[in-house]
Amino acid sequence: MRRWLLALRLFMALVFLYAAYTKLKDPWMVFAMSIDAYQVLPEWAVLTVARVLPWFELFLGVMLAGGWLLKYVAAAATGLMGVFFGLMLHAYLQGLRIDCGCFGPGEELGVKTLLRDGGLLVALAFLTLMAMRGRARTQSLA
Repeated sequence: MRRWLLALRLFMALVFLYAAYTKLKDPWMVFAMSIDAYQVLPEWAVLTVARVLPWFELFLGVMLAGGWLLKYVAAAATGLMGVFFGLMLHAYLQGLRIDCGCFGPGEELGVKTLLRDGGLLVALAFLTLMAMRGRARTQSLA
């Protein structure tokens, strides 16, 4: 079980690191347009989220990779993914044909993205549960 939890933690770390990379390699305004398409935040919040979120994803990815403060980091990652999934589901049910913004521009929000991100949410919730139970203690990569 310990090896599976380590593999899951490292996989989720890669997901967050890749998500951060795809957003940070482009100008932040590109990501801001994806956020704005969801039509849930005022302009000032869209601009703030577009500048801060990729760095937070990078932080979560590094922390997950290292296994540091796993209870808190896994819970934060699960919460963030829950917000992402909720917004995506809301936009999909509203019939918005937009980029999901998950891994940079160009990925249309649809059933495939909902299934993928829903699966990631379930995996993160499981990792968080195991971390809270103390079963996800794995060796850090340091």
